[in-house]
Amino acid sequence: MSEESSEINGGFSMDSSESRWVFHEDEDDDVSDIEEYHADLRFRGRNTVPDSEDEDNAEQKLIRTGPRIDSFDVEALDVPGVHRNDYEDISVGKKIVLAFQTLGVVFGDVGTSPLYTFSVMFRKAPINENEDILGALSLVLYTLILIPLVKYVLVVLWANDNGEGGTFALYSLICRHAKVSLLPNQLASDARISSFRLKVPSPELERSLKIKERLESSLTLKKTLLILVLAGTSMVIANGVVTPAMSVLSSVGGLNIGIDAIKQDQVVMISVACLIVLFSVQKYGTSKVGLAVGPALFIWFCSLAGIGIYNLVKYDSSVLRAFNPIHIYYFFKRNSTKAWYSLGGCLLCATGSEAMFADLCYFPVRSVQLTFVFLVLPCLLLGYLGQAAYLMENHADAGHAFYSSVPSGAFWPTFLIANIAALIASRAMTTATFSCIKQSTALGCFPRLKIIHTSRKFMGQIYIPVLNWFLLAVSLVLVCSISSIDEIGNAYGIAEMGVMMTTTVLLTLVMLLIWQIHIMIVLCFAVVFLGLELTFFSSVLCSVADGSWIILVFSVIMFLIMYVWNYGSNLKYETEVKQKLSMDLMRELGSNLGTIRAPGIGLLYNELVKGIPAILGHFLTTLPAIHSMIIFVSIKYVPVPVVPQSERFLFRRVCLKSYHIFRCIARYGYKDVRKENHQTFEQMLIESLEKFIRREAQERSLESDRDEDIDSEDEYSSSRVLIAPNGSVYSLGIPLLSDFKDTSSSVLEASTSEVLSPTASDSPAFDAEQSLERELSFIHKAKESGVVYLLGHGDIRARKESWFIKKLVINYFYAFLRKNCRRGITTLSVPHSHLMQVSMTYMV
Repeated sequence: MSEESSEINGGFSMDSSESRWVFHEDEDDDVSDIEEYHADLRFRGRNTVPDSEDEDNAEQKLIRTGPRIDSFDVEALDVPGVHRNDYEDISVGKKIVLAFQTLGVVFGDVGTSPLYTFSVMFRKAPINENEDILGALSLVLYTLILIPLVKYVLVVLWANDNGEGGTFALYSLICRHAKVSLLPNQLASDARISSFRLKVPSPELERSLKIKERLESSLTLKKTLLILVLAGTSMVIANGVVTPAMSVLSSVGGLNIGIDAIKQDQVVMISVACLIVLFSVQKYGTSKVGLAVGPALFIWFCSLAGIGIYNLVKYDSSVLRAFNPIHIYYFFKRNSTKAWYSLGGCLLCATGSEAMFADLCYFPVRSVQLTFVFLVLPCLLLGYLGQAAYLMENHADAGHAFYSSVPSGAFWPTFLIANIAALIASRAMTTATFSCIKQSTALGCFPRLKIIHTSRKFMGQIYIPVLNWFLLAVSLVLVCSISSIDEIGNAYGIAEMGVMMTTTVLLTLVMLLIWQIHIMIVLCFAVVFLGLELTFFSSVLCSVADGSWIILVFSVIMFLIMYVWNYGSNLKYETEVKQKLSMDLMRELGSNLGTIRAPGIGLLYNELVKGIPAILGHFLTTLPAIHSMIIFVSIKYVPVPVVPQSERFLFRRVCLKSYHIFRCIARYGYKDVRKENHQTFEQMLIESLEKFIRREAQERSLESDRDEDIDSEDEYSSSRVLIAPNGSVYSLGIPLLSDFKDTSSSVLEASTSEVLSPTASDSPAFDAEQSLERELSFIHKAKESGVVYLLGHGDIRARKESWFIKKLVINYFYAFLRKNCRRGITTLSVPHSHLMQVSMTYMV
């Protein structure tokens, strides 16, 4: 199958009035659809290189061109400048309020880590003398400094995708700068969405372009990158299971200290009840309890700091020596293998670091950074220092280090606030999991599920009922089957490290491809953090046989679901591309399409962004009549968080004007909310279509005025390139419509249903205005006759000669997922009386 589009989006300056850097193709474009090419040319400036629906791969070089106008982008031209960030101009007071609000959403997970970190560490490496406590404390302190602070707060948070964080946010950034997505539905016009924000060329551009070229030309690298992202996402979902189990079980475990008679089985049953309540109230949304969780977490962090200071003063302030990293060396020298195993427990102090990035939605990076540096990190450090100071004189209490170190008079208030903090942390991680699933669904890597938006103010706060109860079921299995904090902590470490390593690899690629920073800085980042994380990961894998293998099995299952869905969706799309109808067939059918054109508008839904879908042939052979106006509607998600409403619809005319067939691409970002009902959607679509037709007439008029001033030599010249003395390459132009007058005039005359009179030809401006009014009137009459949704339900089946594994995956696994996933049309709430569906099976 030929590539859908071979134009590579280089570094662009987002202002439409400025010049752009693009790749110029030395070979001429292979235009298979001359009429559509004509319609496309009418909207382009002279200093552009056309992008056709089917282009051959050609040798390319970077050139600088003038402003580019695409017929797919008429609405985007109305948007001046770049989409602004809502947090650019807020006051200092508002930043402080936002920083306070981040506590309840972003830092709940990392804030509850003192509940279990030392307990797990010292169960794996028992305390022999005080030096062991100093070594373990030093490990925790520097893990907190290196991973949450240096890596995430100071580096990773800046890799957000217009305020959106997480594994798929990084993947969307990479997809935006290089065509690494396996689904071949990318368009050059996508790069002109205002929120793309591509970088202007820099001195590091050459290296970036080489990496980009390598990624785009290697199918193996594309698949490897996708597998890495899916593996990281499966670990995020696993975090949504293990975080509630670990947080709730460890916080409720304080009853063992407060009540001597209570047994572990009773602690487990209370934890199960808390988990059921937690997941049951998840549907009410974070915003509804947002006013409570912020102060609750603030009290929790203050409690950590207060208890820490109390223990430092009362027991042993000499633990401050742990800031000297030499104690880490002594710790490993004394304990060797046991110290290695304890790394899995030490890692737990950094759990929630990835949640900080994934929960970044709707909070400015600066507020998150300030909150962590000036409140969260100091309180965590004081909390760990206080526990270590207590353990210096109470070695036997290492199994319940946190609750044992709490002063007796403050035990029950601390127990209460600890459980509230644990529930908040679990809720935040579950919400982050929902957001990750929504992102992966939008980018074609997860089956569609019902998504409920729980906040009118914040689009990122969502609830997925099926996934919520699924996570609850797995969490209950985990708590009931593995009641040991050690084993659940090990499972927690596996899930957390899987996500962290994925983030490190993707961020390294972002540094090279997008940030374009010095190669030595990139290498230092990759070597230090990937080496550190691999060390931690090797420790948790050594204990995987204890029971934490359950989380690995769960992650593998989620990975297979995502991979099978992506694989099947790509096969289906590629097959539809291969079987699309040719323009020769459409010309043979004529403007009536070989049937009766009944009044009305037919919205034919399909996934193709180029070409005429084969499902139209099924409609033509199945129905006695087809609507007088046909619009091919493709719902497409682009790798940006949000597409502005004014840039939502892209139109292109298919065939000649007398056919009344258009293509419309409705673009959505992976964070966009599709709440509009079918009437609103229809209204927006028709208004955008009218705007497109008016802009088309305006551009045609401007082109006619330009043609009068063009001499014959330039009028018939082909695309040329000028090399300036400084080495810059500039495009001088492209063939205009007049190049093709001889080749297409006969087709145009034979296909048109209107005969131009001599009077009309003498007044082209008046004729163009009349033609515009006639077409707009035609649209209004068709709209009044009604809008019908023509749905092409395509299924795929493996061919008989296919391998057994492919038959198993496509005919059973993918078919099961597709049968049980949510249909895309359900989002628009279209009544059944307006629906018409034809099924079609593709053999792959």
